[in-house]
Amino acid sequence: MRTRTLRRAGLIAVAAGAVATLAACSSAPSASVGSGTQTPPATAAGSRIAVSYDGGIVVLDGESLEPVADFTAEEFTRLNPSGDGRHVFVTMSQGFQVLDTAAGSTDDPELTDLIFEADAPGHVVRHGGKTILYADGTSDTTIFDTDALLSSSGELPETETIPGVEAHHGVSVVLEDGTFLTTVGDADGRTGISASDESGAVIATSDACPGVHGEGTAADEAVVFGCENGALLYRDGEIRKLDAPDQPYGRIGNAYVSETSPLVVGDYKNDPDAEGYLLGAVAVIDTEAGTLEVVDLPDGVEYTFRDIARGPEDLAYILATDGSVHVFDPAAGEIVDAFPVIEAWEGPAEWQDPHPAIIVEGDIAYVTEPASDEIHAVDLTTGEIVATATLDITPNEIAVAAG
Repeated sequence: MRTRTLRRAGLIAVAAGAVATLAACSSAPSASVGSGTQTPPATAAGSRIAVSYDGGIVVLDGESLEPVADFTAEEFTRLNPSGDGRHVFVTMSQGFQVLDTAAGSTDDPELTDLIFEADAPGHVVRHGGKTILYADGTSDTTIFDTDALLSSSGELPETETIPGVEAHHGVSVVLEDGTFLTTVGDADGRTGISASDESGAVIATSDACPGVHGEGTAADEAVVFGCENGALLYRDGEIRKLDAPDQPYGRIGNAYVSETSPLVVGDYKNDPDAEGYLLGAVAVIDTEAGTLEVVDLPDGVEYTFRDIARGPEDLAYILATDGSVHVFDPAAGEIVDAFPVIEAWEGPAEWQDPHPAIIVEGDIAYVTEPASDEIHAVDLTTGEIVATATLDITPNEIAVAAG
């Protein structure tokens, strides 16, 4: 049985020169960020976009794409929305630091002193009113109510910690009935997943998922985990292995889901020796039928893990190297439309390097173009670019707070 630890996490102050410095370098003409003061907007802000760059994070207005705040951070940081429409997690060396974008409020954005401690912070999952943080260095899972930060009054909310067994790069999910799904592995590799009920009793396990990575929860709480030879599907208390058509190597590393669709889109790679990070096929998993199919994309339509998002009508939107956002219908297994947005681009030398990325909020896709230091907002119902901004930095990762 697993051990659950309930605690109220303490406030961790960020020392100057340690994890992050609250900087005073906003590009907004009416604002001074950090140690200075900002002129608050006359009305509540709408959505906000957080964009990481080498050594910092800039917060943009979600409509105009104008900068409203700029903060110094570590050299490379990852960004994940917390799920409450306002906060974004920044993966710092001490853990998950809370960025308050001030979306939906009249407050100033703030890179707060709040940090959810984690040894090698990794995946962030949002599902069923819970936010789940995974620490690769310990395999501990930290769970809290997603909306708790909104009323925490400057403190970290009460959390539940489920200790890991052996440290590995993993991920955990908590379902609405309390079922806890987590990856299994150690320093030598990752092998599968384990499912336990709310009391901690193990109800299902599988070690048939070499290199398990990523997860996604589809309709009716069907959960998919990627493997180097297919995927694992958890549904109704059972784990089922779905084999990739390519064996022994057909890797799914990330699952792109809509919680209103049973169809999961996964990135797909069938050549373990291929150089670079560009991919030219996607996997489609039907969680109701229990099937996995691979769809080859047209020539010139290649992407990385940052370039797929789900959006309107449960479709998938693929930002490809030809510069277009390709609309992929997972039910039909084909591209049904394409919207030119940016210039053609090449894949990164390292996955951390800045390269185009797409995120979707409602009907709007936000697309970064590092080659020109631009960001674009695209209406996915029409394909029209509704806003473009040139930044003073080269964008890397991106996250949206809906407000």
